[in-house]
Amino acid sequence: MQCEESVNHAPLQEYRIHQGKVESRVLDFGFERRTAWREVSPAQLSSHVKRNTNVARWLERNLGWRRLLRACVGLGDYN
Repeated sequence: MQCEESVNHAPLQEYRIHQGKVESRVLDFGFERRTAWREVSPAQLSSHVKRNTNVARWLERNLGWRRLLRACVGLGDYN
């Protein structure tokens, strides 16, 4: 799992690869709540890759660049 870092204690975004899909949820420690996991869209994945975020680098390490590319263009499971 990968968490996006928060500088000002704002809610965090947590990511995982689950059953061949990249999913995310919000962790808000201030309110002690977690949202349900939801699938990350190809557009959202592409945005991470374009910005070379920590999430994109984590996904490339865990999926490999070919499967990450397939995920970014919406080519089904990339398991």
